[in-house]
Amino acid sequence: MTPRSRVRSLSMSSLALTALAMASAGSGCRRPAPQVVVYTSVDEVFARPIAESFSKETGIEVKLVPDTEETKSTGLLNRLIAEKDRPQADVFWSGDPMRAAVLKMKGVSAPYRSVQSEGLPQRFSDPEGHWTGFSARARILIYNRNLVPVGQEPSSVMDLVDPRFEGKACIANPLFGTTSMHAAALFAVLGDEKAKAFFEGFRRNGGKMLSSNGEVRRRVADGELAVGITDTDDAHVALLEKKPVGIVYPDQHSMGTLIVPNCTVLIAGALTPRPAGRSSTTSSAPRRRRRSRGARRPRCRSGRASRCPRASRPSSVSRP
Repeated sequence: MTPRSRVRSLSMSSLALTALAMASAGSGCRRPAPQVVVYTSVDEVFARPIAESFSKETGIEVKLVPDTEETKSTGLLNRLIAEKDRPQADVFWSGDPMRAAVLKMKGVSAPYRSVQSEGLPQRFSDPEGHWTGFSARARILIYNRNLVPVGQEPSSVMDLVDPRFEGKACIANPLFGTTSMHAAALFAVLGDEKAKAFFEGFRRNGGKMLSSNGEVRRRVADGELAVGITDTDDAHVALLEKKPVGIVYPDQHSMGTLIVPNCTVLIAGALTPRPAGRSSTTSSAPRRRRRSRGARRPRCRSGRASRCPRASRPSSVSRP
């Protein structure tokens, strides 16, 4: 297992395997051999081992179709919509619920409730069962400790427009991936006028718009820029690489830290036949427990391993 694959808690694996298993319960008989086709916007370094584990356990072949880092979720979303009348995918494993909500609205998804989702917070899933939320990440501030003096650390997303970070702040392109959900959340919480003022202020302050969350992490970790917004999994990569970075869960006492769950979506009209003796209740709990022992605990601004601060009001910004 690579260092990066140890970053995210692998409680994800149980639900991800369920996503694959629920595709195996689809209808139709066009494919001669048991196979599921999974489109995923989740980083392949996480998705591939889980798909391979499922295949080894069930004998069902998994054809994994990842998205690119720069067009996370959006590229596959458009592809799924274009393929609506002749679906080529059985499952969409999305890195955020926005795309799942769009698929429901467009009539691309089908309702499905797995017994393995019992116990998960219902507010992070579709009430009608069109998508199941799990394995949440947080949108955090990452800063370079060599460039940001002690006492000047950012504490809010709004600090990216502060003059002390002029020309030194960055975000990923808000048209794609979790940054698009973050932008939508800001508009929902702040209102159109204040959200537009934030992005305009970011531009006037010399803020840099980069291609991906991974590039935000790289540029800040290498000292090219001082501060940025990224996901916890990307930030933890920098910590594992022993880069001089700090992590802040922003806006704890105001609008809250954005929580972004992964989602599994069953595609309506999936082509996969039902393999005999398999069901959507495939259990991976023992494997999940074994893997999770190697997971790293998140690090907070102090740089010491500790319990992460509880995100305030996550439900207000975690739904599309």
